[in-house]
Amino acid sequence: MTGPATTRNKATGGKDYGYGNARIRGMKSRLLDEAFMEGLIAAPDMNSLIQNLADTEYGPDLDEALIHGRTAASIDEALKNNLVRTYRKVQGFLNDEAGYIVSMLLGRWDIFNIKTVLRGKHMHLLAEEIAEGLLPAGALSRVDLDALTMLPDVKAVVDTAATWGLAYAPAMRGGYVAYMQSGELADLELALDRYYAQTAFAALTGRSANVRIARDILGMQIDTMNLVMVFRLQKADVESIKVDEFYLDGGRSISSDLYRELAHMSDVDEVLDRLKGTPYGLTLDQAVLKYLEENTISVFERALEDYHMRKALAVGRGDPLGIGVSIAYLWAKQNEITNLRIIVKGKSVGMPIDRVRGELILV
Repeated sequence: MTGPATTRNKATGGKDYGYGNARIRGMKSRLLDEAFMEGLIAAPDMNSLIQNLADTEYGPDLDEALIHGRTAASIDEALKNNLVRTYRKVQGFLNDEAGYIVSMLLGRWDIFNIKTVLRGKHMHLLAEEIAEGLLPAGALSRVDLDALTMLPDVKAVVDTAATWGLAYAPAMRGGYVAYMQSGELADLELALDRYYAQTAFAALTGRSANVRIARDILGMQIDTMNLVMVFRLQKADVESIKVDEFYLDGGRSISSDLYRELAHMSDVDEVLDRLKGTPYGLTLDQAVLKYLEENTISVFERALEDYHMRKALAVGRGDPLGIGVSIAYLWAKQNEITNLRIIVKGKSVGMPIDRVRGELILV
């Protein structure tokens, strides 16, 4: 994840923000609406769902994937392939500044995929099991990731990253040492998260409105990671843990002092009360009832991710000639794929319609 020290609005080949954003608006017009999603939810069976999707831009991806069977797994593969293809298409007509900013923000997918591979190796999963959880929307291709899934263990993944000269290989080596000492994969994952947060934040420099938008999106993502860690620490013996080691710099609203205060609070209610004065307070309050029902902090994690998604979508409503249009579309496309995958999974396991509908983010 490397790049120039600063960003400049320097379009090449006559491609400025106007050209790229016009293309993106055309692609945005083909996103599926809520009525279409409702039709998929109500589809009587998987074949009906496939037929409905086949009449959209997902048709070519479905044709290729369904050769292996008309199954939920094949549909899921088609959806992921479509997302990757769409992201690559968008990146192909962005100008220099937009391409650079987008590559920094999409770097989170490389970290997600590396962590998925490491978790799979730590749990001794088969390569094909690990591959099911991958989504090569960053710089690492499907071929790269498939090669990593075939490696024998965590050490081999770390060594291969160094052999390939990946930018985050040094962080992985340091994290691997901690992992070997503790036996906790979280130590290695933390090293990757810290690398991404520090590198992306440092790379997004300058005073342009485009850079400020990107830093806000990144900052909300880092805030989410820090708040999720706070909730996880609620179930741990904080007095025996150096909580500062888990804090990631670069957040938008969760400072190191606030993080430290939250991490030492006695229960979730106290944390939520303290967060009422932050941008995340209302979102987390609205998730309390579901948390009480399910008794898992993943409820708060999902609520924060939803908030981040909605904020990313909102940045496209401002300057029609800025980076917000690209960011909003890429996040909207991700949201659409996520919703479709939820519907497909729900259909395949017989999930009640109301529950499927409740899992979606409809914007």
